[in-house]
Amino acid sequence: MKEVSFSWGGFNTAMISNLGMVLRNIYSKKSLNDYKHIDGINLFGLISISSLLYCVPAALYAERSMWAGAWQTAVANLGAGPFYQLLALSGLFYHLYNQASYMVLDQGISPVTFSVGNTMKRVAVVVSSVMFFRNPVSALNWVGSSIAIAGTYLYSVATDKAKEEAKKNKA
Repeated sequence: MKEVSFSWGGFNTAMISNLGMVLRNIYSKKSLNDYKHIDGINLFGLISISSLLYCVPAALYAERSMWAGAWQTAVANLGAGPFYQLLALSGLFYHLYNQASYMVLDQGISPVTFSVGNTMKRVAVVVSSVMFFRNPVSALNWVGSSIAIAGTYLYSVATDKAKEEAKKNKA
């Protein structure tokens, strides 16, 4: 799939996902500040359990009919052993990524800074995949990555300037 086959449905879904992640970061940070007796790892555990209780019924309702066919196709294409190994590793690394995210939020980083860093992580993943897999990159891809990098730079400059002004006002 290329940019030429742009889909508003896909774009809207991606934007809703981004909004959800930002709201999760803000709510999590607020919870970490409001409830001092809970740390980032335990909050991550509680959110994961809540998500499981919400998502399993929703997935059963919406996608149950597709599971058997998709599972059989994956096992047929990869083989049972490699499929189970990739499934387990994917789950493990996704869990560790989220756990590390909550550990970072617990260290006092603001949700906005965390979200900006997450945007840069995505750019780094794209650039790494281009270098590693030698994927061709369109001008639109370069423009998008440049905007993300410039936005991150401007955010850093604005944050530093705000800190300097706060120091001047205290003095």
